Order: sequence, then C-alpha cells, then structure tokens
Amino acid sequence: MDSAWMRLLWNNRDAMWDGLVVTLQVTAIGFTGAVLLGFALCLIKMYVKPLRWLARFLIEFFRATPIYVQLLWVNYVWPGLFNWPNNIFEAGCAALAVQSAGYLAETFRAGIEGISRGHIEAGRAQGMPSLLIMRRIVLPQAVHTMAPAIMNQFLVVIKSSTLVSVIAVPDLMYHALRLTAIWFEPIAILSCTALIYIVVITTLALVFKWYTDRVRARYA
Repeated sequence: MDSAWMRLLWNNRDAMWDGLVVTLQVTAIGFTGAVLLGFALCLIKMYVKPLRWLARFLIEFFRATPIYVQLLWVNYVWPGLFNWPNNIFEAGCAALAVQSAGYLAETFRAGIEGISRGHIEAGRAQGMPSLLIMRRIVLPQAVHTMAPAIMNQFLVVIKSSTLVSVIAVPDLMYHALRLTAIWFEPIAILSCTALIYIVVITTLALVFKWYTDRVRARYA
C-alpha cells in the first residue's frame, strides 16, 4: 500500500495532476454549456410557441438518455451528422453539457414560474420591456429557488465527468485506470483517486454554497 501510494503520488504526480486539470476543464466547460443550453431551452419552451415542441423533445431526450450512451453518441455519431466535435475532449464536454441541460432547463422553468405575476405586471406598468423585466425582476428572485438545484447539478457534472475516460479523454479517472492496469494494485490507486475526488468535490461544494448564500442574502 505504501509503495503504491508513493508511486501514485510522487513518481506519477505529473500525470495525475494533468488528469485532474483535464477533469476540472471538462467540468467547467460542460457545466457552462449546460447552463447556456438549458436556459435557452427553458426560454424557448416558455415563450416561443412555434418551437415549444422542439424544446420539449430535446429536454426529455437529454434527461432520458444515460450519460454513458450520450458520450458514445456524441463522440461517434455527431461528427458524421454535424461535422463536430473535432476531438474527444470536445465530445466529452458536449456530452456533459447536453445531459445536464435537460435538468437545468426544468430547474430554470420552475424558478421563473415561481415568481409572482404581480411583480411582473408591476414592471410592465412601469413601461419596462420584457428583457429588462427578466433581468431586473425575474432572475434575481428566481436565484433563491434555483441555487440549490443548480449547485446539485454542478456536482453531478463533476461526478459524471469520470465517464469521459470511456472515450479516452485523459482525465483523472483515465490516468487512475491506466496506472491500475500497469501496477495491478487497484485498492491503493483507486482509493487515492477517490480521496482526490472527495477533496475536490467537497471544496467546490463549500465554495459554491458560500457564493449562493451570498447571492441569496443580497436579494433577500
């Protein structure tokens, strides 16, 4: 155990660090894409009547498809259909984005629909355009109800990112599995990897909670 621990953390520290960086990059890009796509689908479903059917279909499709299937689908099918993504890293980010976009779209919808109609009508009575009402009245209040769900989905994206190793994205899990195959010491290597994930996820969860608490206090 000690020998494997030293080999993992010292002799291969550069590889593990590179894997952790890739994990964080995939998570950040995937979650950002999920937020943008989810918000767009939410607005289309709520306000663009001719395209509601398309938004509903995409939301349900993204939510009903396992992330493992989506990874393979995006990586092997999308290049032939859309001539994109161009590499496995982009495929991993895109798969994480579309998978979470469906859940976030419903989170955004619930948050927006939870705003009192009286507040919206008051904004219209003041002559505010729809976009300004959304930015100044609806979204700040919706943050209160959406923040916990958004934080939870962010953590789901981090955990789901471990599956990008399936398509050979060199993330932390990819390097852990590679070292396990070389040394045949899965207990030590995977235990260390799990510890790294625990530290990273717990730290990010605390930071995200601190930030959302500040935002909620600001608009309380």
